[in-house]
Amino acid sequence: MTKQTIIEKINDFLIEDFEVGEEELEPNANLKDTIGLDSLDFVDLVVAVESNFGVKLVGEDFVNVITLQDFYNLIERKLD
Repeated sequence: MTKQTIIEKINDFLIEDFEVGEEELEPNANLKDTIGLDSLDFVDLVVAVESNFGVKLVGEDFVNVITLQDFYNLIERKLD
């Protein structure tokens, strides 16, 4: 899967499932402060990733995930 495909899939479910505005989906956007995800949203995000990409995420995976770009990179690493 290409990086662009990963980005598009993530952005699609953030828009549809989390009601994030498309204008907020900048690579440097902070997942908590800019996009507005809370701890419950992160649980839902894990479920969305598992169903869309078939990879498992655990809490430790999110230790260094602050921006949307960090999240894209995490999924890309998990798919390798």
